[in-house]
Amino acid sequence: MPRASTTSDAFNAVAEPRRREIIQLLADGADHAVGDLVTSMRLPQPAVSKHLRVLRQVGIVTAIRDGQHRRYRLQPRKLKPVHDWVKFFEKYWTEHLETIKEIAERKARERNNKPNP
Repeated sequence: MPRASTTSDAFNAVAEPRRREIIQLLADGADHAVGDLVTSMRLPQPAVSKHLRVLRQVGIVTAIRDGQHRRYRLQPRKLKPVHDWVKFFEKYWTEHLETIKEIAERKARERNNKPNP
């Protein structure tokens, strides 16, 4: 089965760690020039631009012309499908954490109830 295009939806776009890093850098709500992202990520400009192009194609970021340059801004509402899907699994994490807490509390009680030698 062929792999889905990285530009088909938000899920494929955020599957790549460098794109997630870009999203985090843009999460402050400000416009960022490519050069700022290049400096922060310590990647070559063409690599950052390639990732930005993918994010732009699925609508996660928008580009604003600033003379000959582009400034990029995050469109967080486009990440909502990813959030909603991951949120479904939160109940499993919560249940798992509650189980760990119960085990730890039981072991602490057992330790406290043991007679001292």
